[in-house]
Amino acid sequence: MNVNLAHYLAAGKEQVDQQLDRYLPAADRAPERLHQAMRYAMLGGGGKRIRPILALATAEALGYPGSRVMPLACALECIHTYSLIHDDLPAMDDDDLRRGRPSCHRAFDEATAILAGDALLTLAFEILSEPRTDFEPAAQLVALRQLANAAGVAGMVGGQMLDLLAENRSIGLPELQNIHIHKTGAMIRVACLGAATLCNATPEQTRALKRYGEAIGLAFQIMDDLLDEIGDSAVMGKATGSDRRQAKSTYPQLMGVTQAQEKAQDLITDALQMMDCFSDQADPLRLIARFIISRAC
Repeated sequence: MNVNLAHYLAAGKEQVDQQLDRYLPAADRAPERLHQAMRYAMLGGGGKRIRPILALATAEALGYPGSRVMPLACALECIHTYSLIHDDLPAMDDDDLRRGRPSCHRAFDEATAILAGDALLTLAFEILSEPRTDFEPAAQLVALRQLANAAGVAGMVGGQMLDLLAENRSIGLPELQNIHIHKTGAMIRVACLGAATLCNATPEQTRALKRYGEAIGLAFQIMDDLLDEIGDSAVMGKATGSDRRQAKSTYPQLMGVTQAQEKAQDLITDALQMMDCFSDQADPLRLIARFIISRAC
């Protein structure tokens, strides 16, 4: 299968953005300020849509069109964007820039940003629970539970709390990895796992996709740590050095830049091995794994 990753990512982003535009309330619908903030955070600026595109690519690896899992893809992006809005708040990372533009709370205000994040989180489950004739109801319920688990205290939110508790104190690599598995890895893993559930994957395929998602999820966070340390804020569209300012433990800090890069590469190698049981229809997943290790923003 001959895939140009840049074109694949661009096409996937366009498809997801078009559907998100339909799901989001119109900017002139009351309460207008809330809906404008939701749309500003979701549709404005950059955002590669890696999580939703992973869901689409997983469906394709299993022989289905990506459109089959578009509700999951959009739900993933709603939750991801809500988490970015809240992460940027003064009480959290206190970042003024997101995706090359002022953070949601800077463009609007803190209260509106909080409510916009809340609204996007709940919209995610409204989208994924919409009745569909092409899903088995039982599979849809499982996917909903998988997403809730990945987004909540057992996943992303729990990881964010662990990350906050680790500020201004020394932690070791096992604790740091546990934070990353939950904070970033859970939502990346569920992009693959949820799509596998909705596409009737075999137990072997499900295990492979779950392990692939776990590996690239941890590699993604390691690369985020590296980019925060050595990246160019002009290229990334957000401020760098926030980990150092908040005295957070990171892979570059604990391992050194070179060893952190090697760790990320090892994880990508593991992820690619998980794809051995799939045909060339899984090439987009293979290319996305390689993209994660090479990304500059």
